Amino acid sequence: MTLQGKTVFVTGGSRGIGLAIALRAARDGANVAIAAKTAEPHPKLPGTIHTAAEQIEAAGGRALPLVMDVRDESMVQAAIEKTAETFGGIDVCVNNASAINLSPSEAIETKRFDLIQQINVRGTFLTSRACVPHLRKSDNPHILTLSPPMTMRADWFAQHLPYTMSKYGMSMVMFGMAEEFREDGIACNCLWPRTTIATAAVEFALGGETMVRRSRRPEIMADAAHAILAQPSREYTGRFMLDDDVLAEAGVSDFEQYAQAPGEPLQVDIFVDIDAPAPGQPKLIEEPQN
Repeated sequence: MTLQGKTVFVTGGSRGIGLAIALRAARDGANVAIAAKTAEPHPKLPGTIHTAAEQIEAAGGRALPLVMDVRDESMVQAAIEKTAETFGGIDVCVNNASAINLSPSEAIETKRFDLIQQINVRGTFLTSRACVPHLRKSDNPHILTLSPPMTMRADWFAQHLPYTMSKYGMSMVMFGMAEEFREDGIACNCLWPRTTIATAAVEFALGGETMVRRSRRPEIMADAAHAILAQPSREYTGRFMLDDDVLAEAGVSDFEQYAQAPGEPLQVDIFVDIDAPAPGQPKLIEEPQN
């Protein structure tokens, strides 16, 4: 199980889960392209494509920082071509870039609605499609998208319809491409966290420090992604997986190591059934407790 010498293209990987996935690949000795908008430091959020590249190199990988907006088709194409030219091909595409807005239907502004559809659904489609010609040349090609299982529960749609549409849209891209590119041997899978993950998005958009304490660290998603990407692509495709299920299947039994604050109850993520069996039987809660 190694990504040594493989080329991994990651969207939105300057921080959080995307960066954790990039660093896990780098520890194997992978080539990693970080394609994101953040070239200059953000006043509130840590990390840029350049600081991410430095961390990737320090972890043992080769890095290529690329300024890219997934909404811009020409930028997407140019970034992918630059990656293939620099490293001699592309073996893995990770669709990590995503925008979140949990407003209900009557509250969301049209421009915000458009933004999350363009980044989440359109960006995933454009990036995946542009990688396909290069992935066809790989001996174990994978597209991995960070989006949820398509459990069509009406209450999830009702709470935040625009965002739910966009995240399920990302999953639908993988659902269709898994079959469309099956004969090419390109694996197309989705990965989603059972619990909230301690990222800036959780802290600033969802629940502040309380929810961060009740989250798992990004490394659980990175380790799960690594386990998926090491699978034979012709056999392991069209799947919608939760992070700890993937790791349990790979033989992991200690999930406390991923807790941001060991001993705290864990906040179940949206689009995840709190009653579904969980490896290690963690204490899960649906609503933050003050």
